[in-house]
Amino acid sequence: MLLTAALDDRAGPGKIASRIGLSAEAHIFDRDSNLLAQVLPAHQASPLACLLVDEAQFLTPEQVWQLSVLADAYNLPVMCYGLRTDFQGKLFPGSAELLAIADVLREIRTICHCGRKATMVIRQSADGTILTDGVQIEIGGNDKYVSLCRKHWKDATGNA
Repeated sequence: MLLTAALDDRAGPGKIASRIGLSAEAHIFDRDSNLLAQVLPAHQASPLACLLVDEAQFLTPEQVWQLSVLADAYNLPVMCYGLRTDFQGKLFPGSAELLAIADVLREIRTICHCGRKATMVIRQSADGTILTDGVQIEIGGNDKYVSLCRKHWKDATGNA
């Protein structure tokens, strides 16, 4: 079963899409979704092989704990994919909770322009100006966000 955040509809509502053009239909969640109530009936009707949650940074801490119930009490493998930090270098609440309680963490490496591992993102305006203030969540793609290593993120944002 696939879940994605209702907030991110860049590929279309209820769709997960990759940069190489693969896409799939997904169930959506928002801040008010009870993931146990959403997933458990499907799992009990016909056992799911796994649950994949895309845009996991948008989960609430409570929803992360609901996913842990699916994993622990119902033996449903749960895989979450999402960003760790925002453009200001702050953890998203969902990401923070996942980092705190996940059984296994595997990073998908992104590379900075210098060749080092990119662990940070910057947000830029349409004219390329680096933004350092604003709301934590603003949906956008490669035109708005650039992955950088910590050194180049600090250089770009002035956070020395």
